[in-house]
Formats: sequence, C-alpha cells, structure tokens
Amino acid sequence: MSYGKPPVVVYQQSECGRYHGNFIAASYREILKRPEWKRRLQKVHTQAKQSLPKDSVWRELDSCTSSDALLMNIFCYPRLNKSRDLALFLGTEIDDVPAFGFMPRVPLVRDIVERTEVDMKLGKVLFEAKLTESDFQMQSSVQVEQYRDLEEVFDCEKLPRRGDKYISYQLIRNVLAAYVLDLSFCVLLDARRQDLLEQWYQIMSCVRSVILQTRCKVLTWQELSAYLPATLSDFLKIKYGIEPQIYSWQSAIS
Repeated sequence: MSYGKPPVVVYQQSECGRYHGNFIAASYREILKRPEWKRRLQKVHTQAKQSLPKDSVWRELDSCTSSDALLMNIFCYPRLNKSRDLALFLGTEIDDVPAFGFMPRVPLVRDIVERTEVDMKLGKVLFEAKLTESDFQMQSSVQVEQYRDLEEVFDCEKLPRRGDKYISYQLIRNVLAAYVLDLSFCVLLDARRQDLLEQWYQIMSCVRSVILQTRCKVLTWQELSAYLPATLSDFLKIKYGIEPQIYSWQSAIS
C-alpha cells in the first residue's frame, strides 16, 4: 500500500516469476514472451521514493491505478488481435501487433524532434489511455509553441490555457503526431469520466482540418470491454469496475 490518502495498492511479481498481481495471467505470460513488451514492465515509478515502501524496486505498472497496465492487460491477451469485430471497432487490422510506449518523434521548429511517447500504437492508430489520471497534463507555452505544425493544425487562439501554460498538452501533442505520421488517434478513457471527455472535445474543436478531426476519436473501456473474450471482460469488471456497455456519447453530452 502507498503512503497516500487514500492509499494505492501496488503489486509484485510472484517468486516463480510467471505471475504478477496487477495482470491477468494469460496477458502476463504473453508479455514475458516478447522482449519489447517485457521492457515496458521496467518503466520507473516516479513517485516510488516518496510514496512506497523501501523494501522493493517499484515500477509504474505495479500500481493498480496504472493505465498502462490496464492497456497491456487488454491488448496483450492471447489472440485478441485475431478478432475481426474488435479490429472494426478500433479502426485497426487483424494481426496488428501493439507497440507500447511508441515514440512518434514529432518535429519541432529547430529541426529536432521531441522524445515523449504515446501509450500505444496499433496498426495505423495511436492510443492515449486514461484511468484515474486527473487530466491530460499542462505544459508551458514555450514548450508547446516549439512544435513545428502547431499553428497549421490548431486554431491556437482557441486552445485552452491557464496562465502561461496550455491545458491538455498530451492531446495537443498526440493530434500533432497523428497529423505528421498520417495516422489516426484515439483516446481510451472511463465512461464515468465526463471531465476528461469534455477536455477532449475542447481540444478537438480547435483542430482546423475536418479530415484530421475524422481521424481522431474517443472510446471508453466499457465500450471496448463489450468486444473482449468473457474471461478478460470478467477480469476488468472485478478488478477495475469496468462493465461492458454500448455507450452513446451524444446522449451523454446532451
């Protein structure tokens, strides 16, 4: 348990190394088979020194609130990429293999590229995953305005700000990445988080190109769960309180 209030549960790998408390067993076995997925487990927990016991080396995906762990629990599940219905739902192709921590290398004005990452790339779609996070982060105007295509992609006067910082920086950056790489972009969030949905639509309203807008969408974990195998869907319901549903954002907004 973390030292915060309320505390957060963190999990460890089993002594035999084949199981992890934060993952469904089938997905964890698949993660261990692929070196590029296994490396993702080593992502440093940035608050470990302040918030967690010193008797272990803690990683970000050990936390029950990790959206990256939720993402891998789902998309590393065996044969999930064979589902035609799921591929149609996501806008991907059968047999697409997820790349976690994808680095789009969005170009800056000084002929260099930034090195921040997107949670997942699956085929021709970039995904940003949110679970318990409070927002999509803020970033200084100095940093955001270094993006080469910012003014071409967005109506910058309408982008939300707080003081000298841009609100929902992660969304701005990922829309720019989709534009540069000619990909689609999807936000995955909890249907219970109306606040994050409103932040997403606020950024989308600032995108100049209608074509680019059509390549950007939002889906919920609840909608996604309806397309998953029963065992995995039950796991999400028990562990995360995510129950399958076909959700209408239009009715939610109205």
